[in-house]
Amino acid sequence: MNNILVGNLNPNVTELDIRSIFQKHGTVRRSKMMTDRFTGLSRGFGFVQMKTDAQAEEAVVALNGTDLNGKLLKVNHARPQLHRTVRGKSKE
Repeated sequence: MNNILVGNLNPNVTELDIRSIFQKHGTVRRSKMMTDRFTGLSRGFGFVQMKTDAQAEEAVVALNGTDLNGKLLKVNHARPQLHRTVRGKSKE
């Protein structure tokens, strides 16, 4: 499945804003804005999953570098999350 990283987001951009610009390039399966767990404020990036790889590729090419609320988006294919450690121990 495809996963797209959307970065350099203006703090007032909502998940609905992101979904609406990506829907112009296909069906959005899932979207998630990342927020600080303590303050609830935007961390300036999020993730989008499109229905097909072709739609994801089209969205990445079309949206990377476009302006959204005064900031240029950085849109790339997300890399798989690597196995992280917790308190010096590997997650099982």
